[in-house]
Amino acid sequence: MPIKQDGEFITFTQHVQQRQATHAGASGQFSWLMSGVALATRMIGSYIRRAGLIDVWGEHGTTNVQGETVQRLDILANDALKKTLGYRGNVGIIASEEDNEPRVLQEVTAEDSYIVMFDPLDGSSNIDVNVSVGTIFTVFKNPHNIPGAAQSVLQSGLEQVAAGYVLYGSSTVLVYTDGHGVDMFTLDPQFGTYLLTRDNIKMPVHAPQYSVNEAYSHTFPEGYRRYLDWVKLQDSPVYSSRYVGSLVADFHRILIKGGVFFYPPTNKAPGGKLRLMYEANPLAFIAEQAGGLATNGKDRVLEIKPNDVHDRTALVIGSKKNVEEVHRFVAK
Repeated sequence: MPIKQDGEFITFTQHVQQRQATHAGASGQFSWLMSGVALATRMIGSYIRRAGLIDVWGEHGTTNVQGETVQRLDILANDALKKTLGYRGNVGIIASEEDNEPRVLQEVTAEDSYIVMFDPLDGSSNIDVNVSVGTIFTVFKNPHNIPGAAQSVLQSGLEQVAAGYVLYGSSTVLVYTDGHGVDMFTLDPQFGTYLLTRDNIKMPVHAPQYSVNEAYSHTFPEGYRRYLDWVKLQDSPVYSSRYVGSLVADFHRILIKGGVFFYPPTNKAPGGKLRLMYEANPLAFIAEQAGGLATNGKDRVLEIKPNDVHDRTALVIGSKKNVEEVHRFVAK
């Protein structure tokens, strides 16, 4: 275990700094950026814990660019990330699920500058019923040879420098990858910092469980319906269904326990519903670093070239053999 006894621990910031030290020519500014993300998520977690005590429950009365109803906590989470990243001089551009267009925070000329994209509060409609929600984020290099924020953000998932999510549940955990494995940090409320609690996480190669909203199964393409029929007919092992309805919570279970999560195309969303840039890409990066797979039912998610920051995609993600099982049925 990374934590051996009281006083012996590694904080998230220390972890990022140690990784930076292995890169020749690193300026040290990346850890400053990531400390901003960590600070924002601690602020968001505080809002969530006090949601019943302060007036942050319910709808804001507006819709976002996705056409979804904005919750009050969506606004607070979005503002927290904007403000903390705004003080980081190496963040040139941010893009959020809640904003229509990518936003230039400041003009950055240094080579060591970045783009941060995020879903500030995934699953926020579940807040009122006390279901776990999360924040998803991803970091790209800021390309100085591409003019304009709208084009600068259109990079494939293979270009991600780092990605992660925070799950606000019975404990608050931060799962993170910089392309060298997946590590998990748990927020210690006594010290107010994330401490390394699991390192080099590996997803089980296979597990007899799946996660999908079966209420919409009648609108899924035939291959996905055949897969659902197949898992229900299995005698050994018997497959179980585990679905929360909050993407971060559902994926976190898959990461730790194994299995497959999928959100197929539907009649209403034939191209898929999940956002490629700040939902599918970061989770796909984490899944692959943990030994899993992530596709849109056909192609590798990380290789998809985006046309817009709010592009949507279908998603099949999880343990390697589980994803391959789904593919066998979808490909027929």
